[in-house]
Amino acid sequence: MKPRHVDDREAALVALLQRFYASELSDGQLLRALRRDVLGLSQTRYAALVGISRRTLSDLEGDKGNVTLELKNRVFRPLGLEVTLLPRKRALLAQALPPTK
Repeated sequence: MKPRHVDDREAALVALLQRFYASELSDGQLLRALRRDVLGLSQTRYAALVGISRRTLSDLEGDKGNVTLELKNRVFRPLGLEVTLLPRKRALLAQALPPTK
């Protein structure tokens, strides 16, 4: 179900990202949840939006196949996300990120 308000969509996005960063969701599971729960789009509509086939999107959501960085960025871009390098250790991540104000 698609949240109705921008704040609801943003809260859903943040909650899913927290689960992803805690290693509770794979890339594909995150993509599927964001597509369905944040955007409320079918695979067919989302695939058309990002310019890939529905089958490719299905494979991505199922964590199948060999995925390029370009393709990952293409499918996450409409959600305001990009694939990037982050330290796996939380202590290093905290040191690498600028302090929030």
